[in-house]
Amino acid sequence: METIHANDYHNIAKVSDPQVAPDGERVAFVRSVPKDDEEYESTVYVVPLGGGEPTQFTIDEGVDSSPRWSPSGDRLAFVSTRGADDDRPQLWVLPTTGGEARRVTDVAGGVSQLAWSPDGRRIAFVQRSTEDDREEERDIALDGEEYEPETPDPRVIDRKVYRAGQRYFDGKRSHIYLATLEDESVIRLTDGDFDFSSPEWGDETTLYYGVKRKDDPDDNIIMDVALYDIDSGEEETIFQTSCWGASISATADGRIAYVYSPEENATLRQTEIKVFDRSTEETVTLTDTLDRTVSKPPQWDANEERVYFGTPDEGDYAIWRVPGDGSDDPQRVVADGHVTEFSVGSDAIAYAKSEWDHPGDVFVSTPGGAETRRLTRTNSEYLDDRAVSQPEELRFESDDGTEIQGWTLTPPDFEPDKQYPLVVEIHGGPHAMWSTSGTMWHEFQTLAAQGYVVFWCNPRGSTGYGEEHMAAIERGWGTVDYEDVMAGTDAIAKRDYVDTDDMFVTGGSYGGYLTSWIVGHTDRFKGAVTQRGVYELSSFYGSTDAFKLIEWDFDTTPWDEPEFLWDRSPMAYVQDVTTPTLVIHSDDDFRVPVNNAEMLYLLLKKNDVETRLVRYPREGHELSRSGEPGHVVDRLERIVRWFDGYSDYHDVPKALERGDDGLSAADVDDEDQETNGDE
Repeated sequence: METIHANDYHNIAKVSDPQVAPDGERVAFVRSVPKDDEEYESTVYVVPLGGGEPTQFTIDEGVDSSPRWSPSGDRLAFVSTRGADDDRPQLWVLPTTGGEARRVTDVAGGVSQLAWSPDGRRIAFVQRSTEDDREEERDIALDGEEYEPETPDPRVIDRKVYRAGQRYFDGKRSHIYLATLEDESVIRLTDGDFDFSSPEWGDETTLYYGVKRKDDPDDNIIMDVALYDIDSGEEETIFQTSCWGASISATADGRIAYVYSPEENATLRQTEIKVFDRSTEETVTLTDTLDRTVSKPPQWDANEERVYFGTPDEGDYAIWRVPGDGSDDPQRVVADGHVTEFSVGSDAIAYAKSEWDHPGDVFVSTPGGAETRRLTRTNSEYLDDRAVSQPEELRFESDDGTEIQGWTLTPPDFEPDKQYPLVVEIHGGPHAMWSTSGTMWHEFQTLAAQGYVVFWCNPRGSTGYGEEHMAAIERGWGTVDYEDVMAGTDAIAKRDYVDTDDMFVTGGSYGGYLTSWIVGHTDRFKGAVTQRGVYELSSFYGSTDAFKLIEWDFDTTPWDEPEFLWDRSPMAYVQDVTTPTLVIHSDDDFRVPVNNAEMLYLLLKKNDVETRLVRYPREGHELSRSGEPGHVVDRLERIVRWFDGYSDYHDVPKALERGDDGLSAADVDDEDQETNGDE
């Protein structure tokens, strides 16, 4: 059988956003696959719940997303970049009984977060627009106008947080809009220098949404949940919550399920589900007895009796349901695999899930989870002739006796009487959780196919094991988390098939922090790759869109305790690094700006450490998960080449001596040059 390679990324399709139809007989979902080295192709498919092959529902043009059934199921709304010269998605509606899709909007800011009204006459959505856009009504209709927003020159900044992801805000704010389908008219419901989000209908004339407008919205997580009366055009705030983003689900009789994170030290505390009842003005917490943090937003069932939500749960991502009045404890409905998204129908729950033996498919379960069926086998043709290794779970004790969960993956042709090099992978966050699949499926399998034993775990600081486990690294990044990862490394290293003289380490974001912390505190690893990492906490605080992470995880600021933050920074120990270290970063990473990588790289060079800095243009913090396909492949190939060059099990020169040899992009360039020469 073929083994898995980095360049296979071009052949792997991903599924997302499954949506159960009102008739309970079909599920719509999005299938995405790399189109070339720079772009993806995303198309809406529909699969019957009773079994059968998925059918393509939208054409192969542009990027389609957010499929949403109308209440009667006779139409499917979605957003798409089709027919556009830019990447601003517009609202489209497609008859489900046959016919052509029609574009409903032509607006300057793009469309997201669709919500059908209960009578199927309107669709609420969110659009990012500038004050000028709103004054000139380009947010309502461009009317064929050629419009290209100008990049400010100079860029004048007045906000604390003025960029995120990989874009500058440039005066844009998110507002709520309403499209009436009968005449394709668009109106804006909100205004002001605030961000509105998450439109959700109660009844036909009641629309709820979230808005951050208390004090300085960039410096807190307080969210107003507002009610907009369609008939009167008036808005009122009905309650406040604190949360990372408004995630609400409403009933026709005025009960709103929503997420809540404690305002203080929110990164160290768990997110809960609450329900506010407008008729009684009372609030109940539905997750009081559940020691897990909510990661998937709430959804009421069709009868508006139970609320469904998702959490990380000891290496799996579970779906739970709980009575909306809080009369009983949450019940786990889906308990295994890496669930990314789900949709609750009248008699079924559809969800996207990956497992160790596949990178992701659509599944369906009965409301209580008694029966489960896999609806798609999206990558079956690819997987049929690929050797996929099965991870082994292990539980080990850290230095102080704390139990940690981890996994190991061996090469496809593994022989227990032989020895293999080891790669230790560390997740980001830090308040996140790894499983046996998810976004790391391809990377783990590629490293194993290259002849490495791969180890990963969820050290303290991770979610999925309760609040105490998550909060254990308060003011202590690089303490018990470091001990946990090294204890896991020790546990794996005791196995006869692991060569303890041939071990490597890598991680991204917070995982980059811990990777660089490790090589500053031990020389046990022959090579390291640190990616998009936080290397100096004060400079990170001053340049990120997530400065609250420092305030909450460390309970301090750079001006209060500069020496403390320096001591907790990997940069403070760079003079002790001897491990050859590759530094990978993205030019447009505004979560962990590239200055952190530049600083680490320079200091490594100054201290005569074998190193290289690789920067990816046009990419942000999500490079490894959703970057340009060519960049995703190149990054993984460079990680493998860096380790291979220092491993006794791979007879290749160090990456520093190889130029572009072995990189897919170089192979393509060579082929192009040969073809051009023949012509």
